[in-house]
Amino acid sequence: MRLRKAARVILVGAPGVGKGTQSERLLKSFPQLSSISSGDLLRHNVKQRTPLGIKVESTMKAGGLVSDDLILRLISNELNQRGWIYSGHPSGNVMTLASSAVGATGESAQPFQDDAGMAAFLSSPAHARGYGGGGGAARINDDPSASFLLDGFPRTAAQADRLDEIVPINLAVSIRTPLDVIMERIHGRWVHEPSGRVYNTSFNAPRVPGRDDVTGEPLVRRADDSDEVYRARWNKFQETSEPLLEHYARKGVLWEVDGLSSDEITPKLLGEFERRFV
Repeated sequence: MRLRKAARVILVGAPGVGKGTQSERLLKSFPQLSSISSGDLLRHNVKQRTPLGIKVESTMKAGGLVSDDLILRLISNELNQRGWIYSGHPSGNVMTLASSAVGATGESAQPFQDDAGMAAFLSSPAHARGYGGGGGAARINDDPSASFLLDGFPRTAAQADRLDEIVPINLAVSIRTPLDVIMERIHGRWVHEPSGRVYNTSFNAPRVPGRDDVTGEPLVRRADDSDEVYRARWNKFQETSEPLLEHYARKGVLWEVDGLSSDEITPKLLGEFERRFV
């Protein structure tokens, strides 16, 4: 199906609720939609040895958490390079954490030379960074080709508030499935670690029990698929998601969908997506 306007979407749901499955089905149904993963962007920058990648790698090696400022800059740069947002910075230049770059509108970029320059940039007001409000507000590309699913960010209301400075999300989907149903899925999940292929004895069983369909190698259970670990993750999600969903409800873009399985949820999600954007 063809979109008639840009869709800027996040999916919110507890671990194991099926966000990945719904993302894949949305991307397949709407070819103009792209997936932007904050994790993939981080890994790409580390691999390319950009200043941001070097900074992130050193933070992770030291056991620290990647700051919201760095993630936001990463997303901002990606959207700018794709031409989906345009900096309104009065200087006409775009500050970037890439070692060298050209803005989506052909403007020259100004790379950071050291951590001090990066720190000064990240601590500056939003309008000075070129994607906040005021005279430096970013311009949003509303063409359908500028449609995306944002994966991995935001996870908290504070992060959502900061993301609003860069680009307005126009659909936040809350996927809700009862805890006992998800626990049943978790109990049946087996993984082929080298490839990442996932099986489930309930609905996607391997052809040979305990063996990968492709290689025949043994399948394993993930350490975080234990009852104790999962319930801790569930509780943490409930704690952070309520303020996040309230944030998007106030914005008027929250839509909630209930279902016991991905196949039950998908038709509802595709129907709502079509209603809003097609």
